[in-house]
Amino acid sequence: MWATWWVWIVGGFALGVLEVLVPGYVFLGFALGAVFTGILIGLGVLSASAPFLLLVFALASLGAWIVLNKTLGMQKGQVKVWDKDINE
Repeated sequence: MWATWWVWIVGGFALGVLEVLVPGYVFLGFALGAVFTGILIGLGVLSASAPFLLLVFALASLGAWIVLNKTLGMQKGQVKVWDKDINE
């Protein structure tokens, strides 16, 4: 099951749907990592054991998270300003 390309793609799309339901760019990095891993398996670049595939998934997810954090995260010098108090 780990070496089946479509399982990774479907898992990536499921994580993408979860990201829509729980926003915050947490699951989006994992979704991109899963889709990337599925594409590599589908192209025949990867055909290894489950631990190696999980390592590729983890590194791809980390890379996607770093890119998303740099592009979509808070910019340097940007400060969150609160207009209202929660107790008002």
